Amino acid sequence: MKTVLSIEGMSCEHCVKAVESALKAVSGVKKAKVSLKKKNAEVNHEDSVALDSLKTAVSEAGFQTV
Repeated sequence: MKTVLSIEGMSCEHCVKAVESALKAVSGVKKAKVSLKKKNAEVNHEDSVALDSLKTAVSEAGFQTV
């Protein structure tokens, strides 16, 4: 399953890496690709992964999903 999250608050590559790491740490996430230019994250994950889990991971990394 693929989910695209719009993310606000990222300003550099360090931010991108922080969000990618947070998303990849969620159980069931297979791949996370974060784009500073597009201000989003494309997350490939198992069907069992809840959207709230992904949003919480982004929030705990210090950023906001919109």
